Amino acid sequence: MADSPFDAVRRYVAAFDAADIDAMAAACDDTMQILDGMPPHTWQGPTATRAWWRDVMAESEHLGFSGYHITLGDPSHVEDNGIFGYVVVPAAMAFSVAGAQRTQTGSTFTVALRNSGSGWRLTAWSWSKGR
Repeated sequence: MADSPFDAVRRYVAAFDAADIDAMAAACDDTMQILDGMPPHTWQGPTATRAWWRDVMAESEHLGFSGYHITLGDPSHVEDNGIFGYVVVPAAMAFSVAGAQRTQTGSTFTVALRNSGSGWRLTAWSWSKGR
């Protein structure tokens, strides 16, 4: 089965939706970098995914957010030269705020990847908030 950069992005998002931090971390390269709208806004290195998740969960508890689910649209850009990949995909995030369902639409998920020889691994991602 051929693996593509977008397949790796979908697996990462599925792990996020399942709150499976081990699968999320396993999908990432040791050089991982995350840029997100929540302070401190950047996380880097082999612990980036776990540190980001820890901070998301702390912020979620503080704000009363829960039940995150990302829906990806059709990618607007996918690059794959066999070694490096780049995916830009419109996205929406549904979540609960103190029990009330909310959806953030018009977001963009941008991901850089590297083919490790045993499959694509995320090296960086950014989430640009929509409405």
